[in-house]
Amino acid sequence: MSLVVMKFGGSSVADADSVKRVARRIVDNKKAGHDVCVVVSAMGDTTDDLVDLAGEISPVPPARELDMLLTAGERISMAVMAMAIANLGFSAKSFTGSQAGIITDGDHGKARILDVTPRRVRKAMDEGHIAIVAGFQGVSQDTKEITTLGRGGSDTTAVALAAALDADVCEIYSDVDGVFTADPRIVPSARKLDRISSEEMLEMAANGAKILMLRCVEYARRQQLPIHVRSSFSSKEGTLVIDPPEGEDVEASLISGVAHDRSQAKITIVGVPDHPGKAAEIFEALSQAGVNIDMIVQNVSAVDTGLTDISFTLPKVEARQAAQFLDRVQDKVGFRSMLFDDQIGKLSLIGAGMKSNPGVSATFFNALGSAGVNIEMISTSEIRISVICRDDQLDEAVRSVHTAFGLDTVSGEAVVYGGTGR
Repeated sequence: MSLVVMKFGGSSVADADSVKRVARRIVDNKKAGHDVCVVVSAMGDTTDDLVDLAGEISPVPPARELDMLLTAGERISMAVMAMAIANLGFSAKSFTGSQAGIITDGDHGKARILDVTPRRVRKAMDEGHIAIVAGFQGVSQDTKEITTLGRGGSDTTAVALAAALDADVCEIYSDVDGVFTADPRIVPSARKLDRISSEEMLEMAANGAKILMLRCVEYARRQQLPIHVRSSFSSKEGTLVIDPPEGEDVEASLISGVAHDRSQAKITIVGVPDHPGKAAEIFEALSQAGVNIDMIVQNVSAVDTGLTDISFTLPKVEARQAAQFLDRVQDKVGFRSMLFDDQIGKLSLIGAGMKSNPGVSATFFNALGSAGVNIEMISTSEIRISVICRDDQLDEAVRSVHTAFGLDTVSGEAVVYGGTGR
């Protein structure tokens, strides 16, 4: 008998009919002789609706109370899922994140998992029940307050539980058939991957592919836990996120996919004195603000002025706070001004095979040039090339690069069953 953790996203449990359909799928796994633990997200757009409600009541809601409000969405999902399973003649017990033993730090809104002690979940399964766990939430180790893990936190809940329960696999269900070579909403000819390495999936997730959240992939990789990404709307085999066995000589495919991201903004610090330590002063201020920096480019300083410009990208939601902290250090650093741009898009080409194949960069930049895309920033790693361009050029850039590397499928268009890609 194997133990399977199944996680269902919001589009998969969007309404009563969807919940009943998913319940039948869960019961089928139980009938097949598996122990089953299920993690659920909030139904449909519930979390967005709750965020909007909080915003109507308070422009800056207290973080503790916002977490209390937002966790209600997953608690609703877990309860109705248990009811649907009971209606099919099987026993299910639902648990909140704290009841399931998801122990976190005290950082409301973006808590990190410190430990998982799923004794009650294990006991329920040992007694023959299907365990249903509310995703996205936990309890602070120090304060005992309810916390949330940030957007996409249900994915992290699922892999953390799967690792703690020593599950054979963690199945992540959404409204697409697996991991594709590009977002099928932008590239209908995107091809589903049967398998992808955790290293490549990390780059895909970090650069805008929303099928799996970054923290989920990081956690699974540390625990050497395979993830099976598949659709709750079909019975097709999905994509297995797994590394080849150590020592196995597997020739990596050249390119795994093209990811894109519209959630970033660009800040340019103009007229920075080109002296040692000035960049450190800028990024120390951003560190104190808790801002996550992505790409950084510094221009060559002008000979006549001794000044340079530094540009970097960051999440749009953190841009205002970053600007406030930079204003505070302007006199100390001595820069002239600051420019803000939120009309940008990031495109990333990802593939473990590119590090041993010449000509990838040439093909990549030729494709962007042919599409008339102007490049503003460039960043690379061993298995990734990322560029910043105008937001209104991003979709065409993705399609052009995808075609240039022969990633288009000839077997029909990809399907997004629920319309969200999650």
